[in-house]
Amino acid sequence: MHDDLRAAVAADMPRLKDLLFDLVRMESVSAHGHDPAKVRETAARIRDVVADAGFSNAQLLESEIGHPAVFAERPAPVGAPTLLLYAHYDVQPAGPANEWETGPFEPFEKDGRIYGRGASDDKSGIVMHLGAVAAHGDDLPLGVQLFFEGEEEAGSVGLPVILDRYADLLHPDVIVIGDGGNWQVGVPGLLTSLRGVVAVKLELRTLASAVHSGQYGGVVPDALMTLSRLLASLHNDDGTVAVPGLVDEELTNAMTVPEEMARALTGAVDGLELIGSGSLPSRLWSRPAISVLAIDAPPVAEAINQLVPVARAKVSLRIPPGQDAAKALEALKSHLLANVPWGASLEFFHEEMGEATTLETDSLAVKVWKEAFAEAYGTDAVEMGAGGSIPFIATFADLYPEAPILVVGCGDPTSAIHAPNESQDVADLERATLAEAIAFRLLG
Repeated sequence: MHDDLRAAVAADMPRLKDLLFDLVRMESVSAHGHDPAKVRETAARIRDVVADAGFSNAQLLESEIGHPAVFAERPAPVGAPTLLLYAHYDVQPAGPANEWETGPFEPFEKDGRIYGRGASDDKSGIVMHLGAVAAHGDDLPLGVQLFFEGEEEAGSVGLPVILDRYADLLHPDVIVIGDGGNWQVGVPGLLTSLRGVVAVKLELRTLASAVHSGQYGGVVPDALMTLSRLLASLHNDDGTVAVPGLVDEELTNAMTVPEEMARALTGAVDGLELIGSGSLPSRLWSRPAISVLAIDAPPVAEAINQLVPVARAKVSLRIPPGQDAAKALEALKSHLLANVPWGASLEFFHEEMGEATTLETDSLAVKVWKEAFAEAYGTDAVEMGAGGSIPFIATFADLYPEAPILVVGCGDPTSAIHAPNESQDVADLERATLAEAIAFRLLG
């Protein structure tokens, strides 16, 4: 029915692939300790790209506490709606370099996938949005405002400042978050919920300084054994979360997630038991989950015969919709303080908090995207939850309560986002771009 758009996107794919390669080469790691100049260089480059593509008012939106966002727009024809198209150009740190097939910022294509840090999360979202607009040439049937964030992977600390400072600039009728993903390769996904997240960094100390492990071992505990016991208290024997007072719901009408699928996608070692209770969709989307993300301790190669006096860790708690993030953070901290072994000293030196989200599916925009997905992919979209978090969606919902919010994207469960050898399926990039282009026409 929209063969002209299908042909336009197909003809534009070489350019869009080149753009994705160029974006992946930009080391826009927003995490603390990485060069903020490279993030700003990426923002400036994207601003120039969208200006060259015919967008007006291309500029960087600034805050003093975070990285800039990129804004540009194509005004709406009279009577047509305006869509805010969101994606983020910042990326996670690369992680261990030796686990990448090539360097993380040296993109390459293999077996129909483009590899590199950010190839899927979320520079593919930028390419999808720009490709969908370009498919219409000079006849874009609605207005679009581009909003490409530069600190999503670092907690969006400056985003509230930017949204407040530039409130007069943004006027969306529909918000499209291009940071979601597909159910699997070739099967589109439409997110209906996302878990929130709270996290703490903690320091546990047992001794003023290190002492000889032979002379004093068995009398006073070292910090590592003490921290290990504390972290073990976060889960019951079956792997369910042991922190009391958290929202915990069993889904009754979710689709089936086969155990074999979960094992294959995670690369679980043979014989590994799955943790938690209830259905896999409930464990993934509607129940809390706690992970120990990092521990600071002496490396094994540098071990000496001493009782380690202090150790640090970062603990992350994913919270389901319906859970107040502030209450979850307090519950996590209270549990940790109440379970410190042997009277050790425990202090928290960093906290993070982001709300869970439930997305409304009863809107014209959702109906339009479902129709567009069916045409572009040749199959219906799967309505699904997400175990990951995009806390700023709650911010957009508060600021623009009348604007439906959709979360869509190009990646799939094999994209290895946040992991080595992250990748994006090229065919799904094309299908997602076509679906968005079709949705523009239907909604316009």
